[in-house]
Amino acid sequence: QVQLVESGGGLVQAGGSLRLCCAASGGTFSTYNMGWFRQAPGKEREFVVAISRSGGSTRYADSVKGRFTISRDNAKNAVYLQMNSLKPEDTAVYYCAASSRSFIVAETARTYDYWGQGTQVTVSS
Repeated sequence: QVQLVESGGGLVQAGGSLRLCCAASGGTFSTYNMGWFRQAPGKEREFVVAISRSGGSTRYADSVKGRFTISRDNAKNAVYLQMNSLKPEDTAVYYCAASSRSFIVAETARTYDYWGQGTQVTVSS
């Protein structure tokens, strides 16, 4: 069983930056592809970004390309999401997730095995 705990959310003005962290425990972190998803009020959970087990491959949603950067540190059992040039439409609860499946399906939420509780990101205009 893998436990995931997100941190780093908060309130920021448009154009600002935040760095989210997801700390993992209870499993072999390096065997999981990791993803970030988000869910805004009244909307479905959507894919944001994913990173492969080794960190060698990444995939971004078009809405965040060029603004967000995912990274991971397998020695520290952590994955990070650097968010720059934030926009009000980025406001959502951000969830970290771990998947034992192929990176091919990394954009599909139902393929993830473990989820964190989420951290709120609010971007004011």
